[in-house]
Amino acid sequence: MATLKDFRDERLRKLAELRELGVNPYPAKSNRTNNVAEITAKFEKLEGNDVTIVGRITSIRKFGKLAFIVVRDMSGQVQLFIRDGESSAEADRDNSELIMPAEIALLDTGDFVECFGQVVKTQTGEISVSCKKLRLLTKSLRPMPSAQEGFTDKEQRLRRRYVDMNVNIDVRDRFVRRSRFWQATRDFLNREGFLEINTPVLEHTTGGADANPFVTHMDALDQDFYLRISHELPLKRLIGAGFEKVYDLGPRFRNENYSDEHLPEHVAMEWYWAYADWAMGMDFMERMFMYVLQETFGTLQFEVNSMHIDMSKPWEHWDYAGVIKDHYGIDVFDCTIEQVQQALKDNKLEVEKTDSIPRGIDKLWKKIRATVAGPIWLINTPTFISPLSKANSQDPRMTERAQAVIAGSELINLFSELNDGVDQLNRFVQQQKMRDSGDDEAMMLDIDFVEMLEYGMPPTCGVGYSERVFWIFEGVTAREGVPFPQLKSEIDEVTKGIYPDLKL
Repeated sequence: MATLKDFRDERLRKLAELRELGVNPYPAKSNRTNNVAEITAKFEKLEGNDVTIVGRITSIRKFGKLAFIVVRDMSGQVQLFIRDGESSAEADRDNSELIMPAEIALLDTGDFVECFGQVVKTQTGEISVSCKKLRLLTKSLRPMPSAQEGFTDKEQRLRRRYVDMNVNIDVRDRFVRRSRFWQATRDFLNREGFLEINTPVLEHTTGGADANPFVTHMDALDQDFYLRISHELPLKRLIGAGFEKVYDLGPRFRNENYSDEHLPEHVAMEWYWAYADWAMGMDFMERMFMYVLQETFGTLQFEVNSMHIDMSKPWEHWDYAGVIKDHYGIDVFDCTIEQVQQALKDNKLEVEKTDSIPRGIDKLWKKIRATVAGPIWLINTPTFISPLSKANSQDPRMTERAQAVIAGSELINLFSELNDGVDQLNRFVQQQKMRDSGDDEAMMLDIDFVEMLEYGMPPTCGVGYSERVFWIFEGVTAREGVPFPQLKSEIDEVTKGIYPDLKL
């Protein structure tokens, strides 16, 4: 049975033969006039006209003096046919990339080619291009699995996404939708008067979320920096600087384990809106969800985790303390760590040494959350669970914070932002004590941010959401939802065998 090395050796032989014939197998220039989908979509207009198309060969069939080649570009696939005496065989090799009909045997599936020819229908009625000139654009050295063979091994799919997306077109289409998701996000925010301002990825002090950061070292300053875990604090500094509507969209990094809903590196967006409060923010985000999802998926009706989600209906509001009381009999404002730990045990949830009342209650809520179809807003979160949110003027024990819960997941956090410098300092001190006692995810004391608040920041509403929103509605896990997920570095034995002189 032929091995990958055997196939590669045969293609290397063909490559050498092409070079001997004077063919340049890797030219820089191509001359496309139409994408492949246009050949079919505009057939009546293009029939009989000459076009130049490009693409990757997905199949080659040769019957005597007649050859059929199927090529595919990003838009679709089309058939080329070449007949001896009606193609480049009649032309002198005036171009170092031209392939003569007799040389088609030197081509393979996976090669990239350019075809100049006439748009026609074959005798069987298939829309095709009658190829007059065929140019080689790229000679491939490894065979691409065919759609019939499939490419289903999960580890290999994630490691070689470029193969996965060639064989499994639905995977490639997923990332077209992912691009639309973020484009629609930008379009909506820009239309509403927000400015996109990029903020640093490297920070002296990182904050804005409960997460363990990655640490790196900057040689120029001889100082350690953190990769940001959130866009929040720099964007709020911009609000303090006089901007009124700002957002940032880009990667953030949280040094935590993989799960179906979390990746250590992922793309996220946060916006901050001066002179707005959480009520205005909830209305804004309901409109934003509808716009972004409609633009991305073309619908507001979804089936996720066996739940039907109707994103066109009004959102419910759930009170945090009431939900915990109803499910566990615990008063979140008057309970002991022992009561919380007992509730965790009773509900078969893990009890850890670093658990505090806030962490324990959050675990209890997450057990409820997993059953919620939504969309709902979870509101009135206790102040001790929300260190960056403004206290409710009617009841300072709770904050003006709303969490969007859809399909069992918390998809966004929305706040009336805390702008009292003294209050913020006290909350940072509490968080730092938790951090000093072993909670690596508690927030750091950011004294520069406190100073900014002391200069003054107007009332502000803020929101953050990550590409987990896309993953949920796409119906995929986190790793399936990004093009190139991080994996442990590994080089297979086949590759080591192909390159024996390299220290791999």
